[in-house]
Amino acid sequence: MASLPTIHAQSCSSCNLRELCLPVGLTPEDLDKVDQLLSGRRRIKRGDTLFRAGESFANLYAVRFGFFKTTTAAPDGREQVTGFQMVGEILGLDGIVHNHHTCDAIALEDAEVCVLPFDRIEEISREVSQLQTNVHRIMSREIVRDQGVMMMLGNMRAEERLAAFILNLIQRLRDRGFSSKEMQLRMTREEIGSYLGMKLETVSRAFSRFVADGIITVKQRHISILNEDALRRLAMSQNESV
Repeated sequence: MASLPTIHAQSCSSCNLRELCLPVGLTPEDLDKVDQLLSGRRRIKRGDTLFRAGESFANLYAVRFGFFKTTTAAPDGREQVTGFQMVGEILGLDGIVHNHHTCDAIALEDAEVCVLPFDRIEEISREVSQLQTNVHRIMSREIVRDQGVMMMLGNMRAEERLAAFILNLIQRLRDRGFSSKEMQLRMTREEIGSYLGMKLETVSRAFSRFVADGIITVKQRHISILNEDALRRLAMSQNESV
């Protein structure tokens, strides 16, 4: 793993991302305890790894800025993308069950994470029950997201998968105060295809179809949403046909 410089940690209570990471309604006393979670921050350059499959699990990581992908090795040795993580989301949950990581976490752009030692999370959760509830909520959200991906891979046609993927990204960005009509893709089309179980050529054809139908515009990796309702109809068409 590449060298990960650790920098001085700002307190959770004064962070502008606290609403994404922390439970609501904490008392000042509880906030003081939660501030003890951070052991520092790490900056990861584009293309470097935060952790690798097989490494011992010790920390969770909250993405402060930047974009990541998680990957595993397919049986034939190819890289299989298992997820994309953005600002305000948590990396490292895969390590909790077996006490080691089961995937690689790779920065798709220069990024920074807050380091949250898991033993400290468990210790403070015994005193701040809302923190434990929040960790369970985050884990539940990941399970629901994984279930959604499995449904896409099992039931949706290529264009439906891509529409659902774009809508998911847009909603997550919208929740973080970014534009709901435009976004810059941090991942390649090949990485999107790996995640969605599609060949690169199929991803490119689906994008071209969306452009031709006036649903989106694409300039390199910049996407503008022209007709979100059309994307939603595509993403929901599988449910309507059941």
